[in-house]
Amino acid sequence: MKLYSGPLSLFSRKVEIALGEKALPFERIMVPFNQTTGYSPRHPDVLAANPKGQVPVLVDGAVTLYDSTVILEYLEDAYPDPPLFPHGPAERAACRLLDLFADEVMFVPLRALMHRTGPRPADPERWLADEAAAKQAETVMSRHLAELDRRLGDRPYLCGTFSAADTSVFMAVLFGQRLGGPPLAEHRALAAWYDRLSDRPPFAKAASEIVAADLELSAPVEGAYGGRTPVFTAPAVR
Repeated sequence: MKLYSGPLSLFSRKVEIALGEKALPFERIMVPFNQTTGYSPRHPDVLAANPKGQVPVLVDGAVTLYDSTVILEYLEDAYPDPPLFPHGPAERAACRLLDLFADEVMFVPLRALMHRTGPRPADPERWLADEAAAKQAETVMSRHLAELDRRLGDRPYLCGTFSAADTSVFMAVLFGQRLGGPPLAEHRALAAWYDRLSDRPPFAKAASEIVAADLELSAPVEGAYGGRTPVFTAPAVR
């Protein structure tokens, strides 16, 4: 199995975590990236597999797939043990809705913060305009965090037991923290959930590699991770 991934690709890391949780061995091909030109020029294998030219791309024998959600559902069908989705149809649908919420709803305001990791524009007015948009986006992000905190309540995971929904939402929350978004401290249940997942080896491995990639590739972000570099100490996954 091969996975075309990116060092700061939220959606690729989501797939890496799922592969780790299922203990599936794979060869990772890290597509070059920098904060100036992004993924350009695009990797030819990724272009051939995905009309959008984006990672992740998974190759499993004769099967080639793109889109993190499609990949996670394929992994569940092809390698069902251990499961990453609940068993009942209603429960599975709720899990899929949370995956969609992370990827399609939470990701929208996240994009307004991504300028913070890139080179500072020469025109200071451009930076001020970007930051004004980011502050508006942070208000939306705060509402999302409050909703997730309410949904969790006293449960350890979003769907009761651990599932793909936790993987998707964790990545959106992690990226909000690395980009200097709203802190988790005031959301007790969500903060505990985030710490709980951070102790799982596949999550710790992905998160620690994102931190390392930021140190190499990204501009420092004021207030990222509450103003301190996080340490994810769970044992690495091979």
